[in-house]
Amino acid sequence: MKDKKRPDWVPENAGKEFTTSVMSGLEEQVSNVAGKKYTPKVLQRKQLTVDDYVQGILNRDRTIIARAITLIESNSIKHLQMAQEVLKKILPYTGNSIRVGITGVPGAGKSTFIEALGCKLIKENHKLAVLAIDPSSSVTKGSILGDKTRMEKLSRSKECFIRPSPSSGNLGGVTRKTRETILICEAAGYDVILVETVGVGQNEITVRSMVDFFLLLKIAGAGDELQGIKKGVIELADAILINKADGDNLNRAKVAKEEFARALHYLKSPTSGWTPEVHTASAILGEGVDNIWERILEFMKIIKECGTFENRRKTQMLEWLHAMIKERLETLFYHNPKILATLPSIEQDVLEGTLPPTKAAMRLLEIFEKNL
Repeated sequence: MKDKKRPDWVPENAGKEFTTSVMSGLEEQVSNVAGKKYTPKVLQRKQLTVDDYVQGILNRDRTIIARAITLIESNSIKHLQMAQEVLKKILPYTGNSIRVGITGVPGAGKSTFIEALGCKLIKENHKLAVLAIDPSSSVTKGSILGDKTRMEKLSRSKECFIRPSPSSGNLGGVTRKTRETILICEAAGYDVILVETVGVGQNEITVRSMVDFFLLLKIAGAGDELQGIKKGVIELADAILINKADGDNLNRAKVAKEEFARALHYLKSPTSGWTPEVHTASAILGEGVDNIWERILEFMKIIKECGTFENRRKTQMLEWLHAMIKERLETLFYHNPKILATLPSIEQDVLEGTLPPTKAAMRLLEIFEKNL
């Protein structure tokens, strides 16, 4: 082996005993065969049209569904226009699912519960989509947990589609494109959609504006029973589930159930015509999971009969409208040429303390308004 085939980091004057070397590349190995130069083929993924995306979604092609979700999550301007066309065409096929939001503190067993519930639903011939929102790396903005790997049985089912997505720093426990992802899954024929939020505390309220039924998972013995009287995510829950009610924790779970049940009396129900309840379950043993699903079905029947379901869906569409407006305005602001040119100097003034942040913001907004 010639010295030039050794890695750059090989010590100078290294003898034959230093055996590490670099092999020739494929092209170099075969370029002299029969006097012809070989060029390796590079496989390129087919570029999909709007109609390709729509047809693939309607046919429940899992690969195209995944690519469609990636498309709508993209920050690219060219992808944004195509994504809107896809959403427009699939809209008539949406709205026919039961949307369930599931949140809870880290360690409450959300993924385990979802797998237990999901396996039950699959056995009952439901088509299930699970949108698992992962915490994001503060550096790469990518997922750092990978909820799909913790739903081993469910992920193997052909009747279940699991999509882990990074929250990318968005507050509310969901991503900024969760609403659109729900529509794609509905158009694909998934009749039950479970949205698992990040699980960071009491501020995961955005998901409430996307789902029909909102389930809050708690665990006993965590010292948070008295949190039930605090306003926050608890006052938005349609049901509270004390998970891990098994073994030595069973009695503590029963006590926690009573504590939360009393606390709910101080809070107004988030859903007209429905009174939130507290339940216990052991997701790992599969106990209590059937009861929760029965309550969800009863909930859906009640809110459809009293008109709450239709009103909630309409309200959610309006909230989506305003969320899109805010997102578009933010994009226009930060991509405005004048803002791009002025922002660095104003930021520097703020850092140096020569310009108050409030005045800096007003100045930038004035520049933006003048250059629309």
